[in-house]
Amino acid sequence: MAVFISGSREATEQFAEEYAKTLSPGDTVLLDGEMGAGKTVFAKGVARGLGISDEVTSPTYAYMNDYDGRLFHYDCYRIESPGQAEALGLADYFEMGGICLVEWSENIAPLLPENAKRVTIRKLDGDRREIEY
Repeated sequence: MAVFISGSREATEQFAEEYAKTLSPGDTVLLDGEMGAGKTVFAKGVARGLGISDEVTSPTYAYMNDYDGRLFHYDCYRIESPGQAEALGLADYFEMGGICLVEWSENIAPLLPENAKRVTIRKLDGDRREIEY
């Protein structure tokens, strides 16, 4: 694992934009971090790195946002069981060839691809973040 220290939201987004270039279609990335750590900021950068110009927002109430079939951004915070996620069809997207970013992945752990990558974002002070990848 490697670590990047970000000094701002912009730096986090820029780092994620570069990180996106290391991803391949079909990759799943688990985004770990407490509320407000910057997971959605990271997702915005990944989208930009993939050439997606749509506004990236947290999919808290939708569970998953689909950006042109190239990026699937999950927020599983409100998922109560892997069975619920399966019933919603969320597991199907892991097989669709896009890049999946999954927040609160522990709520659907049995459904996750075995080869998933992990990015952990930790709050330091102010807007500074430690990004382990």
